[in-house]
Amino acid sequence: MAKIGFIGASGLMGHGMAKNLLAKGHGLAITVHRNRERVADLLAAGATEMPSPAALAAASDVVFICVTGSPQVEASVEAMLAGAKKGLMVVDCSTSEPESTARLRERCAGHGVTFVDAPLSRTPVEAEAGRLNVMVGADTSVFECLEPILKGFAENVFHVGGPGAGHTIKLLNNFIAQAICNATAEAFAVGQRAGVDLKQLVSLISAGPVNCGLFQAMAKTLDGQMDGLKFELDLARKDVRYYTHLAESLAIPSVMGEAVHQSLSIASALGHGRKYVPSLVEAQEQLSGAKLVPR
Repeated sequence: MAKIGFIGASGLMGHGMAKNLLAKGHGLAITVHRNRERVADLLAAGATEMPSPAALAAASDVVFICVTGSPQVEASVEAMLAGAKKGLMVVDCSTSEPESTARLRERCAGHGVTFVDAPLSRTPVEAEAGRLNVMVGADTSVFECLEPILKGFAENVFHVGGPGAGHTIKLLNNFIAQAICNATAEAFAVGQRAGVDLKQLVSLISAGPVNCGLFQAMAKTLDGQMDGLKFELDLARKDVRYYTHLAESLAIPSVMGEAVHQSLSIASALGHGRKYVPSLVEAQEQLSGAKLVPR
C-alpha cells in the first residue's frame, strides 16, 4: 500500500478518486482548499489533512492532482517542490495543456521527481463508483509502478504512450465529444425552426450509426433533463481551447476546433458557462428563437 497525497479531493472527480483509494487501504493525505464539507467523509474515514502542498509532498510516495487546468496544476507543483523528496511521483489527472505538462516534467525532474500525465474520462458518477477511465502518458517502468494504484479508482487504465501522450489524447477525445454536443444542439434548433418533430429525429438517430451516449445526453434536453452530461460548460470551453492551442503549435488548421470553441464561448457569454454542457440547447434557443426545452 502506497502513501498517497491528493490535491483536489473536494472536486467532483477528485472526491470519488480519493474515496476509492482510501477504501483500497492506501494511506491518504489531502489538502483542503475551500470546501471542507466535500472532504468531511474522507477525514472521518481516516484521511489526514496536511497544512500545505509542501507538507503533503514530504509525506507521500505518490501525489495525485485533480484540479481545473494547467494554471492550477502549475501552482500546485511549485508549492509541492519545496517539500518534495527524490523519488516522489506526481500524477496529474487534470485536463492540462501538453506544453505546460512538458515544462512541469522537466521542472520536476530537476528535483528528482517524476511527473506523469494521467487524465480521466467518464463522469463524477463513475468516479464515486471507482469506474473511471484513465489514459497514462509515461515510460513503461513508471506505468507498471502506477497501474495497480490507478486501478483503485479506475475500471480501465490505458497506457497510451510516452510522457505527454495522456494529455494529448485527452484533448483529442474532448474535442470530438464537444463537436458532437455542439452539432446536436444546433441541429435541434434548425430542425425545430424547420418544423420537424425532433422526437422522430431522435428515434431515427437512436437506431443508426450516428447514435452515441453523448447524443442521448443531449436528446434528454427535449424532455427537460439538463444534467444528462454532468460536465460544466466552461470546463468544456477550456478543454477545446487547449485543443486549438495544440493544433496551432503544430501549424495544423483547426477549422472545426475553432468553430466548436466559439460555439461554447457564445453559450458562456449568454450566461450558461456554469451550467452543464447540455445547456448548449438553451443557448441555441436564444440565438435562433427555437423552442426546445419544455418549461
